[in-house]
Amino acid sequence: MNAPVSPNVRARWRWTLILAFVAVISALLLSGLSAWFLGAVAIAGLSPLAYTFNFHMPAALVRLFAVGRTAAKYGERIAGHSVALQEQLTRRVELFGAMASAPSAVQTGWQFGRQEHLTDYLDDVEDVDYGRLRVDLPALTAAAGVLLCLIASVVLVPLALVPILLLLLFVFVSSRSFLCGGADDLAEARCHRRQGASEFGAAAASVIALQAEKQWSARSRDALARFTQAESKLLDLRLSQSLVDATIGLFGPLAALSVIGAAWLAGKQAEALLAPAFLAFAWLALGETIQSGSKMLTAQLRRQAAREEIAKWTGKPNDGPAADALTSRHASKLTVTKLQRRAPNGRLIGTPFNACFRQGHPTVLAGASGSGKTSLLKQIAGWIGHDAMAYGDRVLSPPERQAMSFFCLHDAAILADTVRANLFAPAATDDDLWQALKEMEIDGRIEAIGGLEAWITQEMLSLGEAQRLNLARALLCDRPIVLLDEPTEHLDEAQGQRVLTRLLAWLGDRVVILSSHRVMDDGLFSVIQLD
Repeated sequence: MNAPVSPNVRARWRWTLILAFVAVISALLLSGLSAWFLGAVAIAGLSPLAYTFNFHMPAALVRLFAVGRTAAKYGERIAGHSVALQEQLTRRVELFGAMASAPSAVQTGWQFGRQEHLTDYLDDVEDVDYGRLRVDLPALTAAAGVLLCLIASVVLVPLALVPILLLLLFVFVSSRSFLCGGADDLAEARCHRRQGASEFGAAAASVIALQAEKQWSARSRDALARFTQAESKLLDLRLSQSLVDATIGLFGPLAALSVIGAAWLAGKQAEALLAPAFLAFAWLALGETIQSGSKMLTAQLRRQAAREEIAKWTGKPNDGPAADALTSRHASKLTVTKLQRRAPNGRLIGTPFNACFRQGHPTVLAGASGSGKTSLLKQIAGWIGHDAMAYGDRVLSPPERQAMSFFCLHDAAILADTVRANLFAPAATDDDLWQALKEMEIDGRIEAIGGLEAWITQEMLSLGEAQRLNLARALLCDRPIVLLDEPTEHLDEAQGQRVLTRLLAWLGDRVVILSSHRVMDDGLFSVIQLD
């Protein structure tokens, strides 16, 4: 994500860029002038010019450019890291705020999280924080150096432009190919590493059960194989990086030879060859400057991957129009076939079963505490497992079901925010909000604490009040699939029956699935008994 940049930060980045330009220009002038100076001394030593040759001025310039290059390089490093740290503070504050208020966090009451995103999280934040230093700054200074050398080549040795431009084209094509292939290798490596971490974590959490079933060795071996696959992809990336290094490494010497060869073919000798020698060694120095080009390209790959991954944290995933269309579409039923129940750690529970959850006819998952009711709701919502389920005429993946489902957990999380923000319905009118609160019998309490703009925290509400506010969220939601986990928990039997009846009436056009350990009227509900 891109944090807003203050004028002070922009000004400091400009100074960093100026110092970087001074460093690269000093390096080109130092190398070129050194070659010119040595050539001029050699030529003067073979003629009477040796008695009149003034070596003090070029020698002084060599020392000046050497000092300038060193001072500018260290100044650029100090200034660049200083402003990067300053910018990092602003970016991270914005990032954590966005993560906290992301729809995926807020609309599930902060009780679900995408744990798989944590695998590379720290590296991702660092790759974004230092992308400007590792990518933007080196790219700009390299481009400035190439431009200066090209202009000098046009003036001094036009014939050398043909091989130099061909070399630049070859470097560009190689870099472009590396970026395309490297992006795929990096994405696959991250995917394998994430799957390995998830599978090994699930296996480790069930180590006793798996050992009893003699499945531990196979499960752990399969999980560790994912890490091997990830390292294989990273090895492919490093091999591609070495090829880019070789290409860039040849650029400087070949460009220098092109200049000298073109000047020689143009008939320039002795003193006339000094200026082309100056330019040739400037190209050679530029080649050394861009020698770390593959590291810059790799940093760009990592920064792009990091931005995409962090966007998922901040509630800006690439869901595309398909997810939006699904969210607004209501089908008559959600069908599951041979669904294998799973615990949160991936352990299999019970035997596979078939079920059809119909619109307007709520389904109750009944069973004692610990029978896996909440885990099954999470599985239906797409938070556990990789099951595909049919919704109307379409088969939904877990991420699509997450986008379409509203999950109302019985342990309601109350955000430290206003009542309005806690209802998760920014598009609803005040009348809609108050109606929802009234239906869930929490409107009197909200009026007493100051209304919709009152600030509330978890500690301000009793468990029953928090539960009724949580049910008001479900009433206001626009998702076609609504999952209610023990909706009458913390409510007395009469009040629980009243608010649940009203809620189900409001959700009559949705697919509603709820869990309960209480006995319910079988004439109003379809019941799935869990053992």
